[in-house]
Amino acid sequence: MAVTQLARGTRIQGSEVFDLENSWRGYRINKMCNALSAATNREAYRRDEEAFMGAYGLTEEERALVRARDFSGLLAQGANIYFLLKLGVVTGNGLYHMGARMRGESYEQFLATRNQAGAS
Repeated sequence: MAVTQLARGTRIQGSEVFDLENSWRGYRINKMCNALSAATNREAYRRDEEAFMGAYGLTEEERALVRARDFSGLLAQGANIYFLLKLGVVTGNGLYHMGARMRGESYEQFLATRNQAGAS
């Protein structure tokens, strides 16, 4: 079975493709999120979110997205979903809360779709 590589820049049904360009663009966000793997960094983030974002050189646009918990916006800025999950957890937004926000639904609306056939 041959696998066809998509052309650079190809988007899949409006999804953000995490390519090299997005990786570089999201470097600061991803570095900050990855730092949240350490308990001491999670505490530092909770103590002073602004200082923590500043330590990783986030731009004002990136900081605004973090403050708003705009996970779709962060993905569009090059955040990697696996690193972004670390930010979600430290801010009280687990995977399903993030999914609900990304779909523009309440948490309860999102949960109601999880047991439906064909849920996405």
